[in-house]
Amino acid sequence: MARQKRKFNDLGLGTKNDVGGYRALNKDGSFNVRKINVPFFERLNFFHTLITMSWTRFFGFVLLCYFIINTFFAIIYTFIGVENLTGIDADSSFDQFMEGFFFSAQTITTLGYGRVAPIGYPANIVAAIESMMGLLGFALATGLLYGRFSRPSSKIRYSTHAVIAPYQDINGFMFRITNPQGNQLLEMEVQINLAMQRKDSELRDFFSLELERSSVAFMPYMWTIVHPITDKSPLHNMDKGEILKKDAEFIIATKAFDESSAQTVYSRSSYKADEIKWGEKFIYAVKREHNGLTIDVGKIDSTEKAKLNS
Repeated sequence: MARQKRKFNDLGLGTKNDVGGYRALNKDGSFNVRKINVPFFERLNFFHTLITMSWTRFFGFVLLCYFIINTFFAIIYTFIGVENLTGIDADSSFDQFMEGFFFSAQTITTLGYGRVAPIGYPANIVAAIESMMGLLGFALATGLLYGRFSRPSSKIRYSTHAVIAPYQDINGFMFRITNPQGNQLLEMEVQINLAMQRKDSELRDFFSLELERSSVAFMPYMWTIVHPITDKSPLHNMDKGEILKKDAEFIIATKAFDESSAQTVYSRSSYKADEIKWGEKFIYAVKREHNGLTIDVGKIDSTEKAKLNS
């Protein structure tokens, strides 16, 4: 008899929960995982780092590299002697260094105003090497800029809290999402997976939650995503204290087609048990105005009291 293949439903996050309160997925969608004892060169990923870092850090890094490279070549020009550069009129060592620095800036950008030029083999060799490095460096910087602009990303905004609210004649687990940007997201799909610790065990169980609606063709509005708590739901007959005790985590994954970039974008977030409001419901944030609809994105977190169905 063939051995039955075991089915895993832990999403690749592992079933063991050694520490209470562990969060698998951070609110910003990043995984709460830190790897240690990885060799330095194996964990290096310059492209990923430069593509994903903030714009402030990116431009700061580019300017820092530009300054360091020009300083390095300015030292070389000063070392081989500024007399090997025509048009230099500097007496002090500092002025000679600054002249070398600005000549380096002109060379690395292939600008070359013409006032200063190298003479002799040493200066010309250094200038030739620097100009080649400049061409390669600016081509790389241009590619990184294009990669940052063209990288598909989603700015889907999630409500800070989820709620357990009345839904029809039962209750439901709900949260809201919206797209605050002007681009249109099409064919959006949402998945919710629930992780809960087993009773008297260090292991976690994972459940895929059925949704009232798991996909929409368009999402110009604010979407309230609902998991009806039926008798088939893992949340059935569970109260706030039990969900907290089981260290429940609702892991959200969304996928949509971005019309502006013509690419599929992904977004992730999660809600821990203490981020759920019981007996509250989201207030309506849409109103008709000027022959159209107005969405108040600032009210994505606004709730009001609501009596739960028994």
